[in-house]
This record gives sequence, structure tokens and C-alpha cells, in this order.
Amino acid sequence: MAPTTSHIGVCSWSLQPVSPKDLVQKLMSTGLPCVQLALAPLRRGEWDVEETEQRLSDEGLGVVSGMMSMAGEDYSTLDSIRITGGLRPDAHWKSNLVSAGECARLASRLKLDLISFHAGFLPHDRSDPEREVLLDRLRKVVDVFAEEGVHVALETGQETADTLLDVLADIDRPTAGVNFDPANMLLYGMGDPVLSLDRLAGHVKQIHVKDAHRSAQPGSWGEEVPVGTGEVDWKAFFELVSERLLGVNLLIEREAGADRIGDVRTASALLGNHGFHDRSTP
Repeated sequence: MAPTTSHIGVCSWSLQPVSPKDLVQKLMSTGLPCVQLALAPLRRGEWDVEETEQRLSDEGLGVVSGMMSMAGEDYSTLDSIRITGGLRPDAHWKSNLVSAGECARLASRLKLDLISFHAGFLPHDRSDPEREVLLDRLRKVVDVFAEEGVHVALETGQETADTLLDVLADIDRPTAGVNFDPANMLLYGMGDPVLSLDRLAGHVKQIHVKDAHRSAQPGSWGEEVPVGTGEVDWKAFFELVSERLLGVNLLIEREAGADRIGDVRTASALLGNHGFHDRSTP
């Protein structure tokens, strides 16, 4: 079954933890009951899986989904991520497919039914020869996860909503959907977050709560900012979530700033002000 529970949590990488113990301590400092867990430290053996599970369980904290990162990604500029991001680089394709299998088995062990990742810039032009290469790679990765009963959610932002809709239709995999990140639409200059959410609503499996300013310079990054201080129209956004996506987990993501925990708590308060509370809390 596709994920249907409604939780408010935080992305583990936003807290920059150095160990399972550090993750738990920082997660408790946010006041949030659950996390989307970056799988790379567990997959590479840097964190012990049993210890991670036990420390979270001991404090009554949950893991609602996982995140898979790709080899060789360079997010320093738009051009660098366009070249190195997701499944695009031929040099890393085989290792990324192996990683997908390892993450799928790890997700199954952790009893996670959803994994998100960046596919890479997906060409809109159907005549682009790279398009079918990427679609074929996406099908293979989605199928690897499906074999373990795990759904996948493609991160938004590196293409428009319409391009992503076309890709989902063309790969034709019922276990593939969208992890909607409104800030990414602004950071990459790929469309209005609310209109894009409306277009993709039927495919959204999870939402990242993140904010940003568009770049005034075409072809360059926008700026990620604390939730509530950027250009996302949160009133309209949350009204749409309530109307069309009730039950989708909301995970706060913060990838910049010197006070990650404070910014996460601010975002959590904004969610509460809009009537969103974790289903396990009053």
C-alpha cells in the first residue's frame, strides 16, 4: 500500500547528526516525533542499523521514510548539479543501481514503505536522446525498490511540474510518485510552488516543508531561508494540502543556516498555526 499516515517530522540531514545518539538528541530538541532518515550512513556502515533503531525506539521516535543520495553529486552551482545530479552521470550509473538495491533492502529491514531521491534534471523534450536513457534508469531503480515493497518519491524542483507529470506517465510505474518540495521550485526557477502542487497533487507521496527566495539572476541558485520568511505562499499552500492531500506526511527540511534546530522549531510552529499536528500528538 502507498503511504497514508499523517505525521509531522524533520529530515535527518537537516540536523547534521554525526551519530545515532546525536540524531536522537537533536531530534528531541526539535520537539518533533519522527524523522525522514538519510540512509547513506547506514548503507555505508558508518552507523549501526540496530543501534539507530534502538536509540530512536527508546525515546518513542519514529522513522516515516528514507532518503537515498546518489554518487558524485555536486550542488555547488546549477551547472554542476545539472551535470552530476541524480541518475544522469554514466560514470556512476552502475554504482547508483547497486546502491538502490542496498537501500531497498535496508528500507525493508527498517519497515519503511517510502524512499525519496533526486532523479536528476529530466529533459522535457521528447526528442532529447538522454531522455529515454534516464527514463530507463528510473524504471530500473523503481523496480528494484518495488521488489522490496517500497514506493519511491522523486524530488521536485529540477524540472517543471508538467515535465515531471510526463515522466511519471512514461515510466508507467504505480509505485513511483513525488516528494513535493515548494522551495525547490523557487531555488531552481521551475515554477510557482502552489500551482505546481496543484498539478502534481495526485502523485504526491510526501511533502518537504522548506522555503526560499527566487534568484534575481537567471541560471543561478535562489536562496533557501527559514520557513515563513521566503516566497512560498504558505496559506495557499496549506489550504491546497488540506483540500487534496490530507494524510501526506510533512517533513521539515533546512539545508542552510547556523541555527538548524531553531529554524525547524519555527517551521513546526507555523505548521501548528495552520492546523497541522502530528497524528500521534494532541
